[in-house]
Amino acid sequence: MDLLTIEKQASEVVEEVVRLSELKPGQLLVIGCSTSEVLGKHIGKAGSKEVAAALYRGIRSVQDSHGFAVAFQCCEHLNRALVVERDVMERNRWEEVSVVPVPTAGGSMAAHAYTQLRDAVVVEHICAHAGIDIGDTLIGMHLRHVAVPVRPSHRTIGEAHVTAARTRPKLIGGARAVYEWTAANESCT
Repeated sequence: MDLLTIEKQASEVVEEVVRLSELKPGQLLVIGCSTSEVLGKHIGKAGSKEVAAALYRGIRSVQDSHGFAVAFQCCEHLNRALVVERDVMERNRWEEVSVVPVPTAGGSMAAHAYTQLRDAVVVEHICAHAGIDIGDTLIGMHLRHVAVPVRPSHRTIGEAHVTAARTRPKLIGGARAVYEWTAANESCT
């Protein structure tokens, strides 16, 4: 597998999802990833530190240019906990858990991210504004309540299937509810 191609595919997918999701600086993107699937293998059976590093470089290049925060989802052996920067955890008032992701318990991507972030911590639950799932790792539990599919033009990274979603606020109310503010709404007071 060509690592430069994987890095390029990752940055292209992240760039497109950020644009389609209208992700703003400081908002959160969750990444779930199976490096085994990127290599065309069964999830959890052929993790690769090299693939994780290439994916991380691609993701990080887009993050650096747009200013959003990233959470890297661990595998099922750590109950899909997430690796984030300490300041992101503190800003969101999440609770840190005591574990260090490693390739065999956490997955290669989360383990690599843990070593690369300035001050990495692990948390159990988040509510991300958007997400990218590389290799069918099931990120939905970490998205805000109303997820909307985003369809990037690249549907694979390496051999892994890619899905993505953005979120939106819940629409509440009924037939009389208004969802966008206009000058005409002022007459309702």
